[in-house]
Amino acid sequence: MHESERHRLILSAVQDRPVVTVSDLVALTGASEATIRRDIATLHVQKKLRRVRGGAESVAPPQFVGLAGRPFSVNETMRIAEKRAIARAAVDLCEDGEAIIINGGTTTFQMVHPLSAKRLQVFTNSFPIAEHLLKHSKNTVLLPAGAIYREQNIILSPFDEDGSRHFYARRMFMGCRGLGPLGLMEGDPLLVQAEQKLIGQADELVVLADSSKFAARSSLLLCALSRIHTVITDDGISDRDAAMLESAEIRLVVAQTRTTDRRDTAQEN
Repeated sequence: MHESERHRLILSAVQDRPVVTVSDLVALTGASEATIRRDIATLHVQKKLRRVRGGAESVAPPQFVGLAGRPFSVNETMRIAEKRAIARAAVDLCEDGEAIIINGGTTTFQMVHPLSAKRLQVFTNSFPIAEHLLKHSKNTVLLPAGAIYREQNIILSPFDEDGSRHFYARRMFMGCRGLGPLGLMEGDPLLVQAEQKLIGQADELVVLADSSKFAARSSLLLCALSRIHTVITDDGISDRDAAMLESAEIRLVVAQTRTTDRRDTAQEN
């Protein structure tokens, strides 16, 4: 990653949280600890951030603290071919007239393009998903009440009465921070609270997770594997992870990405 790109990511991260540690920035950028420390020193001299012990903070700390995790604008540039293939396979499960829930995220956002040819009732807490479907499709779009978290582009409310409990769906589509033997993982308590409310409003939970998510972990468990009906991933999934899902009796759909023309194909196991 080029230095200017690292600096952009670092500055975005320090605007999102009061303090960002060196280890956080190493995970965000993929650079070494020594490189990150040099970047922090450079940006400190340029007065673009303030160097603190073990990390950095904004020169103007945010009054409204965002959610944990990478910003939407960063995530949407990562593993884009896999996300598009997974999203196409997800939309293939939908039939006109159905009611569905789409949770905010960069993988679920890729569903908007194939959804433009559908006519469904879509409840989503994603501001960009709602905006795109309103402009480019004939789907009915419903949003919950709440605050817009700009970095992740989602609408969340800490209150029970946000409108979600009045919507019933055949399926809920969502991404995740990680997926392992214990279940589905997320990185922020507010996300977990909001997503658990939405999960309760759908018969089937469909998880959109590229193959890298099987190695990712978080301290917050959203739900057990037993709650998941279907997992859609890419063809980079390992035999071990596929066996884990099979033993949990989860339907596995593998979206093919390793083709030269990236055709819209999916293989169901």
